[in-house]
Amino acid sequence: MREKILLFTLGLLSRLPLRFAHGAGALAGRLFCLFPNRERETAATNIALCLPELAPADRERLIRRSLQEAAKTLLEMPVIWRREPDHWLKLLQQGEGMELPGRLLQGGRGLIVLAPHLGCWEAGLHYLETLAPVTALYRPPRDPALESVMLAGRRKGGARLVPTTGAGVRALYQALRRNELVTILPDQEPKQTGDKGGVFAPFFGVPALTMVLIGRLVRRTGAAVVFSYAERLPAGSGYRVHFLAAPDGIGDADPVVSASALNLGVEQCVRRCPEQYQWSYRRFSIRPDGAPSPYLRAGTAP
Repeated sequence: MREKILLFTLGLLSRLPLRFAHGAGALAGRLFCLFPNRERETAATNIALCLPELAPADRERLIRRSLQEAAKTLLEMPVIWRREPDHWLKLLQQGEGMELPGRLLQGGRGLIVLAPHLGCWEAGLHYLETLAPVTALYRPPRDPALESVMLAGRRKGGARLVPTTGAGVRALYQALRRNELVTILPDQEPKQTGDKGGVFAPFFGVPALTMVLIGRLVRRTGAAVVFSYAERLPAGSGYRVHFLAAPDGIGDADPVVSASALNLGVEQCVRRCPEQYQWSYRRFSIRPDGAPSPYLRAGTAP
């Protein structure tokens, strides 16, 4: 029954015009700010940690805007999954660094596109599919029904979706050796420390458990790296795609140096469009030396 309800709800949402989905998301996010909840408290904690220079009024404004954008993300996903990629390509505008992917692919060793939880990564994926064959790494959701809908939508443009397993990681290496394009969400917190998880590196000056996979991919394949995000435009009018060069050191043999460069690249993207970053994600839940999570202190325990 739960699966049927989920599929029915996603089916209804997928038929919304994008303008309406974004408008409803803006309203829902504003209402969400009126009541205590985990997402609001998590966003407040993250913004206080990462952007302490903001005045209280500016901090509250960013919390509200970020929750509105997060709600837009949730409502636009089924809309994007249902429509064919050609529809969304017409709504994509060119932004910063559009020449970077083509130039980097000429190196012949593949290209890793790092797409943080910023703007609309679903729309950004469809643009990447126009450049080269794409293999995208994803973390399977807990609900199998949601996963099936998500995969069907993301595969419409020809992308190959691989899970965060040993087989999935091997598929990334194979794609890069074919001089193809690999895309990864670089700001997900690993589940463990060490070679199979992550190391602590600064993110906005705060130690954050950061994946080591990307540095390993670069070192073993010689692949080029670029950051990308699709900025959500006002009133459901579409998205603007941006590419940013990766900071030096992202392929360094020292995993902390590599992870620090990775986080710096994410930070540079976020500072261009901070209200569209997913501040409600618990990025700092695992702390160095077993220190308590800041979200526990904020009343946002898992």
